Amino acid sequence: MRTTKRVLALALSGLMLAACSHKDKDAPLAFVPADTPYVLANLDVLDDSTRQAIFTQVDAEMPAQVAQMKAQADQLAATDPDMAKYLRTVAGEFDGKSAEQVVQDTGIDPKGHSALYGLGLSPVLRIELADAKAFERFVGKIQNDYGKKFDAVTLGTQNYQRYVATASHLQFVIAVVGKQAVLAMLPDDASQPMLRQVLGLDRPAKSVQDTDRLTDLAKAKGYAPWAVGQVDLTRLLPLLTDSQDPLSRTLLKVRAESESAKTGEPVANLMQVPASCQTDATRIAARISQMSVGYTTLDDKHRDMRFDVSLASDIVSAFNGLKVELPGLGNDPTAPFELSLALPMTQLRAFWGAQADAVIAKPFTCPMLDNLNDTFTSLGDSVQKAAVPPIGDLLGLHIALDSYTTNPGGGMPKFSGRVVIGTNNPAGLLAMAQVTSPLIAGVKLTSDGKPTTLPAQLTNALGEQGWAAMGAKSLGLAVGADEDGKLADLLKQPGGDAGELMRLHLDGDMYSSWIHLLQQRAENAANMAAAMNPDDSDNQDDQKNTAAALANTKAQFAAMESEAAHIKAIGANVRMDDQGLVITTHTELK
Repeated sequence: MRTTKRVLALALSGLMLAACSHKDKDAPLAFVPADTPYVLANLDVLDDSTRQAIFTQVDAEMPAQVAQMKAQADQLAATDPDMAKYLRTVAGEFDGKSAEQVVQDTGIDPKGHSALYGLGLSPVLRIELADAKAFERFVGKIQNDYGKKFDAVTLGTQNYQRYVATASHLQFVIAVVGKQAVLAMLPDDASQPMLRQVLGLDRPAKSVQDTDRLTDLAKAKGYAPWAVGQVDLTRLLPLLTDSQDPLSRTLLKVRAESESAKTGEPVANLMQVPASCQTDATRIAARISQMSVGYTTLDDKHRDMRFDVSLASDIVSAFNGLKVELPGLGNDPTAPFELSLALPMTQLRAFWGAQADAVIAKPFTCPMLDNLNDTFTSLGDSVQKAAVPPIGDLLGLHIALDSYTTNPGGGMPKFSGRVVIGTNNPAGLLAMAQVTSPLIAGVKLTSDGKPTTLPAQLTNALGEQGWAAMGAKSLGLAVGADEDGKLADLLKQPGGDAGELMRLHLDGDMYSSWIHLLQQRAENAANMAAAMNPDDSDNQDDQKNTAAALANTKAQFAAMESEAAHIKAIGANVRMDDQGLVITTHTELK
């Protein structure tokens, strides 16, 4: 019997060793400390067809992105010529190239792993390379074109390059370590032990790879392995107020020097951080302890992601069992633009009132959080005012647009769609609306959800047919041909399931039209600003700045339009589950 147990124990040990042996000891995650406050990495690599589809999409959008970088450089030329030159240099490296060419030029392995993480607060990026020499040539070319060489440094047996930004007391480190590129932003006085860990000369006592932290997270949340990220706020927030963290202390020093230049207060005095700041940071982290993100679907036609926010139990319990009686919140939206937003004012008032009372009873004592105390005091006043009808009766809002076109001559745009307000007192809301608007004073509605035609005076003003309807806990308005039937159907749709807070859908064509509309308005505003500056020598700088701003605006919208041209539909859902807030986004490509 004992022999059998020993055999089983040896067999089990062998299985455990075999399970661990597949881990690459030099994988990026093997260098990430287990206690890092944030990390984003891929646990597996994309298949060839999906990778190629992403390259194709990037190729279509690259020209607009390059143009935007150049326009931003033009806008910065007068105020920050170094940054402007750097942007032009980087833009030049991408101009006219395909995504595949860029990957080859930089030496990055498209089938490799990477990790972005914090060594304390300091960000470090590790990327596996297919061609280390190509990466070094790329870095060298950027520096040559930019006209500024990085310092060449050797630490132990490892060479690296660094650029020191004197004003911000930061250094930017670039190195090729084995088959990986390492990039980091560190304090300019970073200690040798910190640099050794960044470069991988010293390993963390325990790594994220050792803990299976991201693998377990992906399984728990349903994240695909292509990109999994986690921010541990119980570690991150205290570090932000910790003068012992190297990057936190550097940022504090920059702020203190700026303040000292204005007030004359000694920098050393301004760098003192009260112990209460750590206490307050820990207090906040106890309310919002963790955030994580990952793809749930990633292929040639879909980009679906999930974002989780872990919250304190009292926040969760206030909403995860709540069913909001807003028509349509329980159905997937189908209109070109459709939004269902839960606004259960009774519960929101109770929740936010309790949060405000807690802060008022025990204010934050860290000087950096004084504004937060003021915010919660104002919030406490606001939630009391929100008790007054009709706001106090609100349950939510549902908006659906089937069409939307601008009016070339200005004025009201042409649209068709419906709006439904969820409320505990629809008759009271209608009565208040009739008091404030004589145009609907004669409208009579019953609570059976049957649409009633709006008065001619109102429909003439809208330029469309219009209807109103009332449900047991809703009041709706519809504008446009055949929208009466859609309004009646909407009022019959179910409310949200327990914890459901929002649904959103927007199709690509309407998204593109809205971007075009915003672009027209932005350009009109910029042209008006240009017209206000007379063409004389005294205003030449202003004219150049205005022209650069207009060019930057055009480039930004061109990039957005380029992206929107490939989108079939986007959507989002928000719900509260038993651990916190869950936000899912859905992008379908043409």
